[in-house]
Amino acid sequence: LTTIEQQDFSFGDSNEKFSIQSISKVLSLTLALKLMGKDVWERVGVEPSGSAFNSLVQLEYEQGIPRNPFINAGAIVICDILVTHLNNPKVELLEFIRKTSGIDTINYCSKVACSEQQTGYRNYALAYFMKSFGNIHNDVDAVLDLYFHLCSIEMTCKELSQTFLFLASGGINPITGEFIISLERTK
Repeated sequence: LTTIEQQDFSFGDSNEKFSIQSISKVLSLTLALKLMGKDVWERVGVEPSGSAFNSLVQLEYEQGIPRNPFINAGAIVICDILVTHLNNPKVELLEFIRKTSGIDTINYCSKVACSEQQTGYRNYALAYFMKSFGNIHNDVDAVLDLYFHLCSIEMTCKELSQTFLFLASGGINPITGEFIISLERTK
């Protein structure tokens, strides 16, 4: 637990790094909102999915528009947005996460990213399916490379709690004073 007053409380293995997997989707969405604002919602919805996080059936029913940015299909669309708007998406996303958290040592785990890529058949299916509906604008391999790296980001519990302080303090990291996103968007 990290408070906005910079108090830390922990026990156990709170300083062991692990891949944060889907937790990272909040950070990619935050960057996409900074880049595109409310236009993000033209390509991904804001409703609960009501189905499995990697459902092809619901995606077909919704004609390639994922229900929200936190299911796999939605996070893949967010990565497509980032690939469109960033010159070097993996580098710039990582820089954004480091800036957001105030922690320069956060990094991708290449072993996890490689494993995600080698076993990500359903994610490939989702991406190609959305591309068939016109909701993936870039090369699927480039988009999924970013997505797999996004899921491989490593942090400790302490780093994770510090990274998301901006959501508890109106869009500003209270440790660094860095403006991350508007109060409206934090909600």
